Amino acid sequence: MDRRQVLAGLSLAPLAATHAALAQAPAWPNRTITLVVPFPPGGQGDLAARPVAEALRQRLGQAVIVENRAGGGGKTGNAAVARAQPDGHTLLVTLSSLAVLPEADRLFARPVAYEVSDLVPVARILADPTLLAVPADAPWKTLADFVAAAKADPGGVPYGSSGPYGTLHVAMEMFASEAGIKLLHVPFTGAGPALNALLQGSIKALASAPGVLKAQADAGSIRVLANWGAQRVQSFPDVQTFKELGYPNVEFYIWGGLFAPKGTPAAVVERLRTEMKSIMADPAIAKIFNTAGSPPAYLDAPEFQAFVEADSARLIKAVQKIGKVE
Repeated sequence: MDRRQVLAGLSLAPLAATHAALAQAPAWPNRTITLVVPFPPGGQGDLAARPVAEALRQRLGQAVIVENRAGGGGKTGNAAVARAQPDGHTLLVTLSSLAVLPEADRLFARPVAYEVSDLVPVARILADPTLLAVPADAPWKTLADFVAAAKADPGGVPYGSSGPYGTLHVAMEMFASEAGIKLLHVPFTGAGPALNALLQGSIKALASAPGVLKAQADAGSIRVLANWGAQRVQSFPDVQTFKELGYPNVEFYIWGGLFAPKGTPAAVVERLRTEMKSIMADPAIAKIFNTAGSPPAYLDAPEFQAFVEADSARLIKAVQKIGKVE
């Protein structure tokens, strides 16, 4: 056998081994897929996950169940998926607090429950600016009224959140820091329970996504005072941004995206990317999100990875500036 034959045999050996491994690998999916949402029903995570779960079920031919695993402002569910068997049967739809929660653990010298690097970004689904809502019967007609009341009664205006250092908490503390006010933080397990508390009057303010607030705003149950985005929201065109209202450094978004545990086979991740691209291009899916007030904001894995890295860096700086708050 001459040298060329030897080299050819060596070059084909890894390819043959790869084909053999693929042939032996079990088909995916071969059982129910669990889509973990680390928040209770009724919030932005749930809004992002449920249409996607149904679409994946139809396209993959396997049951896809949404499991709301709330706790720690999203930390419990995020950590559970980060530790899950990376076989493509446990996935995560989570929010922008993904990067904030490990930083909060470090800030308080607690064991870090997970790292962002323990999860693989697959696709961004939604990306909405947060909105500031108060009960319809609240005395504050404008953001200036709200700030004046908070300054007159430091720590006396209660607001709800999805938990310490979750998306809703960081957004409010970012605003409070810039406005020079102190508010009373009342944590809940997610945006859904916090919204219920706002409607019942046990809290007086809430930062949440347009899709979470739209139905209640349309019904006249709440009043929206400001928008954390750089631009106005299509579903709330009359609500001014914090930048317009004199707070140029107050900007915050609640994005929702699909992740898999680190170590998930590349072929599975690629299949998920392909399916998510088709799902997010489906007019029926777009209609669901648009009707809810949260338009689709799809990014494929490479772009989503870059987005997560950039947004995480910005939010970590915000948390470091806010410091230890309860």
